Amino acid sequence: MTLAPPAHDRGVTTLTLDSPANRNALSARLVGELTEALAGCADDDTVRAVVLTHTGSTFCAGADLTAPPEPAAFVALMRAVVALPKPVVARVTGHVRAGGLGLLGACDISAAGPDATFALTESRLGLAPAVISLPLLPRLDPRAAARYSLTGERFDAAEAVRIGLVSLAAGSADGVDKALVPVLDGLRRASPQGLAASKELVTATVLERFDSHAEDLIARSAALFASDEAREGMTAFLERRDPAWVL
Repeated sequence: MTLAPPAHDRGVTTLTLDSPANRNALSARLVGELTEALAGCADDDTVRAVVLTHTGSTFCAGADLTAPPEPAAFVALMRAVVALPKPVVARVTGHVRAGGLGLLGACDISAAGPDATFALTESRLGLAPAVISLPLLPRLDPRAAARYSLTGERFDAAEAVRIGLVSLAAGSADGVDKALVPVLDGLRRASPQGLAASKELVTATVLERFDSHAEDLIARSAALFASDEAREGMTAFLERRDPAWVL
């Protein structure tokens, strides 16, 4: 199983990434299942908002290097999150890496616990955070985006809040749910029309970037994945060794 059956509570549908064996990596199957689940939420008048969460110690490890999705399919998933006429709230109690940051960045509101860590690791694999820049660059502090994209350093939930990746940092794992109580209460009190119109306003810049840059970034991502350096980087990652270029 890669996506748990949806759970519903007073207008809020929870979608749970449930593939802890590969750290909820973005396989072609998971991307397809999540895209389909979001489409179902869009068409369901009983759904006021969506919570996206995970099992295991990792929210999402990025692309599944053994069964990766097509870049266009992953872009379509991120755009579906941004364009969904209902708020998508991320609940993060574990690690987020690479493409997982793109999925997180596409969400409207997010809360992370003290065990959450974040890293844009693409440069260490001979890649770049190309398609995930679509939701991230309009929202992240530019200096922080440059630092973490270039170095691949890890950072914590407090830093994620500071740079604009995460909305709320909780002091404990249990605190994530407590932090989300007023958020979900506010969404339940809002009208469906009000939520859709408000989300359209705050996501306009992000969607413009998708519509103007997605095609180029998909091609750039595909070229990087097909390169010799990326093959070495991904092989080294799977073999748990340093790639040849490490000094």
